[in-house]
Amino acid sequence: MKSFIPTTFYAGLNYVVAIVLIASPWLFGFEGHKIGAALLLPMIIGWFQLIMAIFSNNKLGFIKQFPMQMHNFLDVLSGSFLLCSPWIYDYASVTFWPQVILGGLILVMGIFVQGSPFTDGPHEPLREGSLMSTDAHEGRLSV
Repeated sequence: MKSFIPTTFYAGLNYVVAIVLIASPWLFGFEGHKIGAALLLPMIIGWFQLIMAIFSNNKLGFIKQFPMQMHNFLDVLSGSFLLCSPWIYDYASVTFWPQVILGGLILVMGIFVQGSPFTDGPHEPLREGSLMSTDAHEGRLSV
């Protein structure tokens, strides 16, 4: 598979998706439902996405401490969890389309962004002293 989402577009879209997830109970009109997974799960995952976006090591990250490969991996996990959550927590009768659409978007973003561990080829380990390292091959270590 080939990645087709540029990292700058991904970084901006990550903020937008996080804000939409946080505001989704009010945007999609299911705040009248009792407090439960339908109300709180999108908000929790939205805050998680926003914190990851702020700390990510990309052009729009403010603190730049979180590696992009880890961010992409956690996007795939949280996107697939949000995608399946209406049936896991049995609130599909209340609402499911916002979670399915936004969860699928996060899942696709995590897989197809440039530099994602899901679309990049396998790393070749290099010998660094007595240890095997992929960091030197990727230019993360100064030799």
